[in-house]
Amino acid sequence: MVHVADPDAALAWYRQAFPSAVLKHVAEPHRFRCLDVDGVQLELVPADEKVGAGARGSVVYWRVTAFDEALARIVALGARAYRGPMDIEDGMRMGQVLDPWGNCIGLRGPR
Repeated sequence: MVHVADPDAALAWYRQAFPSAVLKHVAEPHRFRCLDVDGVQLELVPADEKVGAGARGSVVYWRVTAFDEALARIVALGARAYRGPMDIEDGMRMGQVLDPWGNCIGLRGPR
């Protein structure tokens, strides 16, 4: 669950950031839309006074097939580099970006 100021704008942005994402409609009683990103359900919900948007907690890392290309694409969409990138074990890289609403997203994949 990612808290954002504008769920519709976030839904559109995350669909571009993760091209493999599939839009899902969840029926009653909670009627909302979310994305399935390679088997992981990403719910984009309104930030409020109890849970605001931004990098205040956990970071969800997404596995990508080509790190540098994925990082360049997501930054071109408006994310801001936050931490890294750095080389890690087994020919992999990882890093964090902030989405346009200030939420922290981790990327991890081969160089």
